[in-house]
Amino acid sequence: MSYIPRLKQEYKERVVKALSEEFGYKNIMQVPKLQKIVVSRGVGAAVADKKLIDHAVDELTMITGQKAVSTMSKKDVAAFKLRKGMPIGAKVTLRGERMYEFLDRLITSALPRVRDFQGVRATGFDGRGNYNLGVTEQIIFPEINIDKINRINGMDITFVTSADTDKEAKSLLSELGLPFKKN
Repeated sequence: MSYIPRLKQEYKERVVKALSEEFGYKNIMQVPKLQKIVVSRGVGAAVADKKLIDHAVDELTMITGQKAVSTMSKKDVAAFKLRKGMPIGAKVTLRGERMYEFLDRLITSALPRVRDFQGVRATGFDGRGNYNLGVTEQIIFPEINIDKINRINGMDITFVTSADTDKEAKSLLSELGLPFKKN
């Protein structure tokens, strides 16, 4: 028997049923699902120091368990001394088993380590059922050794769902365990 992540099992057994009852889906294929999670980080200071991109790629690789890639600038910006094609960030796209494992680690171990944590804000939806979450420090992840980092950076985490509305996406992410702030 192969390994199935805890949140994936929970989605199949409990979340599908709960969302079907809440929104009145007739078929389980109508139930929204999490398609991918994109973890990205912009490194603006990389224009002056190329090693910062390597550090960002290494940290994202450690956090997610999947090799990160550097992102390139799309156009020239003279004010920032930026040329087209220069590396200015790093990103990872997680799907399948790794996506559920990362979400599980984010909910159970990383978010509770945020100082004065009240929950994630519910205003990060884009109108099409996707959610964006900004993390201010990478040291909340247990994979990062605080002695080995050279500077504290934040990152953006994007949850892409198959939901049509923000209400459905929020219900899906709440059922999966993402702690939204109470109004």
